Amino acid sequence: MNKTIRQRAILESLKHGTFASQDDLQRLLRKRGFKVGQATLSRDIRDLNLSKTHHGYSLPQNESGVAIALPPVPRLVREFVLGVRSAQNLLVVKTIVGSAQPVAAALDEADWPEVVGTIAGDDTILIVCPDKEEAHRLARRIEEMLS
Repeated sequence: MNKTIRQRAILESLKHGTFASQDDLQRLLRKRGFKVGQATLSRDIRDLNLSKTHHGYSLPQNESGVAIALPPVPRLVREFVLGVRSAQNLLVVKTIVGSAQPVAAALDEADWPEVVGTIAGDDTILIVCPDKEEAHRLARRIEEMLS
């Protein structure tokens, strides 16, 4: 798996808590299908500008103390989304393995009116839309990003 996907997995994991050590983070990544050595993990930590506190590694912070934002939705869609299907007011978005959570987080953060909320697994996102028309509109919007 490539560096971008692995680093997204690290950032997504840190949104749910800190990791006391690189070993803990390495174990979590292995559970998610990433085989990463200590040197690679150290480079990722440096590249992502992660902070080591007395609680463990945490997300980078900007000057106001707010976590750094995800890349824009169109970029994440182009890089990670494989396809989208609608079912009434729901969309099922398939991503490459390990990428569903950062894409869903970016969709939630974008605060688009077509998105009521998302649920993300490892390679699938369920998007709830207000109605069938909004679901079709959002599906077209995502498909245009893929083109």
